[in-house]
Amino acid sequence: QVQLVESGGGLVQPGGSLRLSCQASGSISDILTMGWYRQAPGKQRELVADITSGGMTRYADSVMGRFTISRDAGKNTVYLEMNSLKPEDTAVYYCNVLVFWGKGTLVTVSS
Repeated sequence: QVQLVESGGGLVQPGGSLRLSCQASGSISDILTMGWYRQAPGKQRELVADITSGGMTRYADSVMGRFTISRDAGKNTVYLEMNSLKPEDTAVYYCNVLVFWGKGTLVTVSS
């Protein structure tokens, strides 16, 4: 079992920034990839970014150049730095490891 706890969501104006964090605990010795997904109202959950244990990253086209994913292996934590936020980035953001999901953190981009 892996437990994931996200934090850092909130309300931000367009063009603003937020940093999400996800701390993993439990049976985490074999974690290879950690990722962030998001689900906007009425839409399917989609991959935002993920990062392997070796530091290789992958991003959705819609966030490329604006979001940065990173991880601190010692703290079993993955981060998502979000810059130049747009209203269309509004969604619940979920942390994912293997088949485990966090409860999500809401990001609202609005003036």
